[in-house]
Amino acid sequence: MPWDRTFIFCTVLLVYTVSQVVGSEEKQDDGLCADLRNTTWQEYRQRQTKLQVRYLLMTRENVDCPQRFHQESFTTKTSHFNASRPSKVIIHGYRALGSKPLWVKELAKAFLVAQDVNVLVVDWIYGASFAYNLVVESYKEVALQISVLINQLQNHGCKLQSFHLIGVSLGAHVAGFVGTLFEGKLGRITGLDPAGPLFKGADTYDRLDPSDAQFVEAIHTDTDYFGISIPVGHVDFYLNGGKDQAGCARSRFPSMYGYVICDHMRALHVYMSALNASCPLVGIPCSTYEDFLKGNCVTCEVFQGACPRIGLSENSGINVSPIPREQKIFLLTTSSAPFCAHHILVKLEVSVLDKSAEVEVTLMTGKLGTQLQLRLQTDTTVYRSVVAHPAALCELDSIKIKNTGVRLYRQGDVHVKSVCVSEVPRFRNKKPVCVNNFNVRRNAPWSHDFVQVRPAAGRPPGRGKTAPRCECPPGASGRGGGRPAAGRRSGGAGAR
Repeated sequence: MPWDRTFIFCTVLLVYTVSQVVGSEEKQDDGLCADLRNTTWQEYRQRQTKLQVRYLLMTRENVDCPQRFHQESFTTKTSHFNASRPSKVIIHGYRALGSKPLWVKELAKAFLVAQDVNVLVVDWIYGASFAYNLVVESYKEVALQISVLINQLQNHGCKLQSFHLIGVSLGAHVAGFVGTLFEGKLGRITGLDPAGPLFKGADTYDRLDPSDAQFVEAIHTDTDYFGISIPVGHVDFYLNGGKDQAGCARSRFPSMYGYVICDHMRALHVYMSALNASCPLVGIPCSTYEDFLKGNCVTCEVFQGACPRIGLSENSGINVSPIPREQKIFLLTTSSAPFCAHHILVKLEVSVLDKSAEVEVTLMTGKLGTQLQLRLQTDTTVYRSVVAHPAALCELDSIKIKNTGVRLYRQGDVHVKSVCVSEVPRFRNKKPVCVNNFNVRRNAPWSHDFVQVRPAAGRPPGRGKTAPRCECPPGASGRGGGRPAAGRRSGGAGAR
């Protein structure tokens, strides 16, 4: 971020440093369980001070009973804060109706299950409610107060690189400005669908950007409404293209929540799911979502083969140095937790058609199916598309192709030269599984079963059978993994 205003803000920071963290607000007995506050419109209109920033502390010692954290906490024996542990700082965003966010404790508990850390929750609901434009005007003041707290924690033995700030929506830009005040020396910032309104055209000084911490990541899920569409971190994960999340209503009639806020909050829920590490959420670098879906991006060579993943892995699992900036990472997710899906590239090559046609490709694993609709044109013979499947490629049971042209259209047979499936990201030693040369007739859907074949030790596969094509690593899917797959089609060519 530019530093032409550094002196002014350092002066303000110095003033804050000598002030108390809590100010004149009423202190709570440290023996009681603390909670975030709600505020009302009447309190908002009658408030005497613009902001009332408070802090809650959660650790593994008090996971079900958050403590108030303030200046006196550094000297009290009842505080569970431990300067030798890393610290997570959770910053909520805009609260339209003044209500406390119910997800905060769930996120804090997810961190504490995954790691032994201090979790500090920033409660600035009093200044984050009702008029969005006024809230945006005060977010830097919130960042200044948080920087005061971090300065004091430094004085008690904490290192800047041990801080990981997690900001939701507008809270992501609050975290970014805290990082600016510390000249990018904080360890990590995670922005969960960083707010878009009033920030998309803002200078990098005024919004989250890669210079705010040693590593900055963002998850985008609502870029067409409440989230920012431009990359703001070292890596930016765009789930399902960054908008229109699976399972969220596209109309206001089924659910007002689903229509208004579901996409925006999906980043938070996916991140919490990733903290549980039940399955990997791995993305692929690509310039556009369209190129990703067309299968034009199938490797992670820009990161020397290590694909970024959502969660707590150092630098999102990236090993290259220096870390590239503003890398767009795309991945597909399912509609519910744990949101993980396997990226399968389907490549279909057909003979030249006399007229356009429509086919439906279905991948089956048990009773779980993934459908892909393709419209075939007379001037194109090769079609590629990446789909989200609930199981790994090596657990694929069958592939089906159906000629779905309109009955009155008199769509003819489609001759398929080959249909190939491969898992994305693609590795050099992994070849696609293909089936060659068959016809898909109008009233006769075609299918091919992938069967498990284990030849006896020292003996080659029998006639008409194919050796196993892949091995599922442990935890590759929720179905157990470990099952090699080969192809076989009765009366036709097998997999190659």
